[in-house]
Amino acid sequence: MLFPLLSRSIQPLATLSGMTTATPRVVIIGAGIVGTNVADELVSRGWTDITVVEQGPLHLPGGSTSHAPGLVFQTNVSKTMTLFAKYTVEKLLSLQEDGQSCFNQVGGLEIATTPERLEDLKRKLGYAHSWGIDARLVSAAECREMYPALTDNGLVLGGLHIPSDGVALAARAVQLLIKRTKAAGVRYYGSTPVSGIEKSGNRVTGVVTPDKTIPADIVISCAGFWGVEVGAMAGVSIPLLPMAHQYVKTTPLEHAATNGEVSTNGTSVHEDATSNSAKLPILRYQDQDLYYREHGTQYGIGYYGHRPMPVVASSLGKTAGHVDDKNMPSRLGFSREEFEPAWELSQEILPALRKCEIADGFDGVFSFTPDGGSLVGQPPDVDGFYVAEAVWVTHSAGVARALAEHLVEGRSKIDMAECELSRFEQVQLSPEYVSETSQQNFVEIYDILHPLQPRESPRCLRTTPFYMRHRELGAFFLEGTGWERPYWFEANAKLLQELPAEWQPVERDAWSSRYYSPIAAAEAWKTRTAVAMYDMTPLRRLEISGPGAVDLLTRLTTGNVSRKPGAVTYTLLLDSQGGVRSDITVARLADDLFQVGVNGPTDTAYFTREALKQTPDRPVNVRDITGGTCCIGLWGPLSRDVISKVTSDDFSNKGLAYFRCKKVSIAGIPVTAMRLSYVGESGWELYTSADNGLRLWDALWEAGQSHGIIAAGRTAFNSLRLEKGFRAWGTDVTTEHDPYEAGLDFAVKMDKAGDFVGKSALAGRSRDNVVRKIRCLTVDDGRSVVLGKEPVFVDGEVKGYVTSAAFGYTVGKPIAYAYLPSAVVEGDAVEIEYFGRRIKATVAAEPLYDPQMSRLRG
Repeated sequence: MLFPLLSRSIQPLATLSGMTTATPRVVIIGAGIVGTNVADELVSRGWTDITVVEQGPLHLPGGSTSHAPGLVFQTNVSKTMTLFAKYTVEKLLSLQEDGQSCFNQVGGLEIATTPERLEDLKRKLGYAHSWGIDARLVSAAECREMYPALTDNGLVLGGLHIPSDGVALAARAVQLLIKRTKAAGVRYYGSTPVSGIEKSGNRVTGVVTPDKTIPADIVISCAGFWGVEVGAMAGVSIPLLPMAHQYVKTTPLEHAATNGEVSTNGTSVHEDATSNSAKLPILRYQDQDLYYREHGTQYGIGYYGHRPMPVVASSLGKTAGHVDDKNMPSRLGFSREEFEPAWELSQEILPALRKCEIADGFDGVFSFTPDGGSLVGQPPDVDGFYVAEAVWVTHSAGVARALAEHLVEGRSKIDMAECELSRFEQVQLSPEYVSETSQQNFVEIYDILHPLQPRESPRCLRTTPFYMRHRELGAFFLEGTGWERPYWFEANAKLLQELPAEWQPVERDAWSSRYYSPIAAAEAWKTRTAVAMYDMTPLRRLEISGPGAVDLLTRLTTGNVSRKPGAVTYTLLLDSQGGVRSDITVARLADDLFQVGVNGPTDTAYFTREALKQTPDRPVNVRDITGGTCCIGLWGPLSRDVISKVTSDDFSNKGLAYFRCKKVSIAGIPVTAMRLSYVGESGWELYTSADNGLRLWDALWEAGQSHGIIAAGRTAFNSLRLEKGFRAWGTDVTTEHDPYEAGLDFAVKMDKAGDFVGKSALAGRSRDNVVRKIRCLTVDDGRSVVLGKEPVFVDGEVKGYVTSAAFGYTVGKPIAYAYLPSAVVEGDAVEIEYFGRRIKATVAAEPLYDPQMSRLRG
């Protein structure tokens, strides 16, 4: 729970309240590649009462699917998105008629024309290995062998080849899916716009069309870039921005490098047999924001280097009765002047194009989001309304399967946190934020982005009460969920002169040195040897209160939260299959009052929705108190010396034991103190109201001066928590892991009174019978720092990937965590692949620091 990543609020059929029939009546809005795939996935799982409504004609609806170029490059920094793409390829290959599938597996080639891109392709190769995609790096000469049309002037330095990539025939796939699902009983209404969504209370009941209202227990919006308008009909804000993206088709090459059967009769460039006869790999030239595919003897060229061109979907008007490949709502007029740089660059990288002209071009509308992820799931305040939006052809079948698994089986096999509709903070849902950040994502879509790279704008959306003091101390801020978060403080640079030799940081490579400072070593040192203050305000806090609060928390969590007031419990939220949907801390402040530390907005949505299920005589109120409160982590062996100067309350082990809490007064400020620490040193989380925050900081700061107190940032924090073996939800633990695999079974009380979500799924499981476990790895050379998501090799084969990593300043070596087969044990040798280089590491016993817990309990 340390870094606010998100759990999920998608509800399975078993939890849908207010159902009017035994079989759910499902209405899907949109018959593009996503909507038809959702219908197909639901049908394959036994659901039959399904209606699909489409505003355009069914043969070519006119949305993004109808003009999508169809290039599928599977490998992504996101495991979730990569696995979605992998399934999409598998499904489209299996979707056949007359011996022809809906995917042309010509492979994918990504070329590098700069040293920086060449290095990035090594990193991308690591992602491919981690996520199970076959790929290899190829030389410049091999690039030309695979793609003879490439220039031989030395511009291309190398490439990444993925044999399983290729071209999706999206519109053809839609027609075959319609045919298959119609045969299974799915009803389709083409040329039928949706004008409203009916609700009873907070539950959807039907979809309004010009001719009738279609009753519904579940409404799924797969409306693509019209998703904002459909969401508004249900009273739901959809953080999506439609934008135009340029695509052109050239005149035929006189001597084409393809051997395909050719047609140049002007039919749809994406859906005729010509598309499926392409022979060369799809090509990506990311250094110049370009990609290429064949259309027989013609080339298709896509370009992201132009200015962002936002589109308001409602301004496109009603879809015409006649739609073809030249006339559709998603195909706008061509901004030729915007494409001129791309045409010149294309003729340079593919010299044969100098003999061609642009035969056809358009600005095609696609969906973009603030963080680049798809939008899948249910909003927190409308039951039965689901979305699958901002889903490109590449990920379409994967997203559809995941949503169907949620609805029918209770959860997706693939973790959905990165796609969850409820993942955004309220400030991130404003139209201004959505517009600016989505446009930024368009601009950066092919950029080389560091995993810690922050947004340049908008910034300072949320600042803690200590922000002024942080700036005075020279804080280096990064942004997360809108919060400004200090990663280190320049005021501590002078401590590097005092740093003992064994604490000196190692020299890092250029990539791991970005957004890093050796000052973090000094901050870790002072935390371990003196005392430090950490700003923990951005961690989300809920107040859960009322007569049914204990009942709710008992039902949803794995721990015993019914202990007397003053108890703090580290516990888990599980899904119905035993996957960890979140880890939380539950502090009982009074009989009917709890403060709960959670991992983000989706946890809030989950608790809020579940609270509504309480019986009227046991009501529960769930309130987000994060913005009105703040928190200081005061940690280190001298923390008790500091706090004793500003309070008369008893902070001894007897007065406030480990994992206990109480109300105290510090410098006259009312504070809730919790004896918790995620850095492995004794101390407290100190909570107060936001208006008192600055006074609390100043009082502790002044009291700590004689003890060498410092402010410390998140770089040191991450290092210290890994040394102690503390997990971070969303990286070290997700719904794909159960508590036994994650080493969190100590938080599961199978013998506690009452049932809890996921309990039955855990029956029979233990640490002894899981097939994989999270393992602590230490790097043998003591210097090579990795950052996360790198593949881990055992006996020469990929067996896992790095979840979290940092340099351990206390232990003097880099640390990484990874899920590995249970047969891999402490002392075994492994290798981590970092930018194509194998780094030797050893499986170590955890925690690396203070396994006896004497520092925390002292």
